[in-house]
Amino acid sequence: MSLLEADTRRVPSGPAKALYLNWPLVVLIVAVAGAGFVMLTSVAGGSVDRWAEPQMERFALGLAVMFVVAMVPVGLWRAVSPAAYLVSMALLVAVEVAGTTGMGAQRWIDLGVVRLQPSELAKVTLVMMLAAYYAWLAPERVSRPQWILPPLVLIALPTALVLKQPDLGTAILLVAGGAVVMFAAGVSWWYFGAVAAAGAGLVSAVFTSRGTPWQLLKDYQFRRIDTFLDPASDPLGAGYHITQSKIALGSGGWTGRGFMQGTQSRLNFLPEKHTDFIFTTLAEEFGFVGAASLLALYMGIVGFCLVSAMQNRDRFGALLTLGVATTFFLFFAVNMAMVMGLAPVVGVPLPLVSYGGSAMLVLMAAFGLVQSAHVHKPRPR
Repeated sequence: MSLLEADTRRVPSGPAKALYLNWPLVVLIVAVAGAGFVMLTSVAGGSVDRWAEPQMERFALGLAVMFVVAMVPVGLWRAVSPAAYLVSMALLVAVEVAGTTGMGAQRWIDLGVVRLQPSELAKVTLVMMLAAYYAWLAPERVSRPQWILPPLVLIALPTALVLKQPDLGTAILLVAGGAVVMFAAGVSWWYFGAVAAAGAGLVSAVFTSRGTPWQLLKDYQFRRIDTFLDPASDPLGAGYHITQSKIALGSGGWTGRGFMQGTQSRLNFLPEKHTDFIFTTLAEEFGFVGAASLLALYMGIVGFCLVSAMQNRDRFGALLTLGVATTFFLFFAVNMAMVMGLAPVVGVPLPLVSYGGSAMLVLMAAFGLVQSAHVHKPRPR
């Protein structure tokens, strides 16, 4: 029996479900969030009230959401996947109609008590929908052209809406996360080769379109690419963020300057120090050792998710876990590459560490789905 083939052996039920939770994964998630609380306290000058305390409250709520989601049979999540996807699409459309604008982008819906960012929800519901689709589809049909089109449409719709906000970083995560689910489901390599060739052509078209009436990217997105290629060309303008970020990273050395001793963040040279660039603050204060330790925690989370997926004989549960793990990996990988100057600045926060509301809750719900797949996977009698 293949790893992703359905199995009919027993699954746990009742209160005993809690014993089957992936507890090492829970510990790692709490550890990463704890590092985030420490850093949010640091960037606030030692104040817990400004950013750390609200983040703790959101994380506590997120933990509760994760445990509740984990206790729900994974079969139910499979059944509601189409509805969840449609809701996220409706919310993305609502952003276009009546969304709240911030920092030059229209990405949020103001619900009064909280500002919801539907693109965060779309990352998870897209993975759910694709996993449900391939769990339903017979394996011999996976690579047939007529069955390739539906998942491509499922990926393209939210991606197009997110690009209009505009939010290039989230759009990239949507495409990459969807592609990984398709690959794990068994889609032929030839399709990915064709997409890679098309992507190369698209990149060429993007640069060719610059300055023309049919320009494919916004001016600020082109400036981000310019800054990525040569930050020193405008160190006090478009290149300021990444220049200060590199200074902070380099000044940390091996062991860092110490807690709350980072000059770049303390003197406010580092922009968005509590959100997108919080990793550079950590690297400056705790050095290479601290940065590598956080990366090890992240990789531990991904590793436990991958092991759980490979051991899961339920096709939907395995694909869902792989999709969430990949999205999470891309989340922190893109952020770290971005602040180190290895990728353009695309506004992707550091998961579980950067200050944020809807992103934290959606991510914890996603880990709840991973736990649900783990708890309810078929086990030997």
